[in-house]
Amino acid sequence: MSGPIRVIVLPPSPTGGRRVRVDGEILGLAHSLVDLAEFLRRAGLEIDPAEAAESPWIDWRGVGPERWDPET
Repeated sequence: MSGPIRVIVLPPSPTGGRRVRVDGEILGLAHSLVDLAEFLRRAGLEIDPAEAAESPWIDWRGVGPERWDPET
């Protein structure tokens, strides 16, 4: 793979949770930093859930890592 890995966490969905994409591929719907870390681990990217919120290679869309509930 060339270039840095691009992780995007989309805004919360209307029913809760946030879609996670790595290099354009949707990994799933995360409901917490623990879920996010697990999706990334399965994709070969090791990250501690406590460090995910501050990671420079994760692009948090809409809101930051503290928000996983449905948009109101």
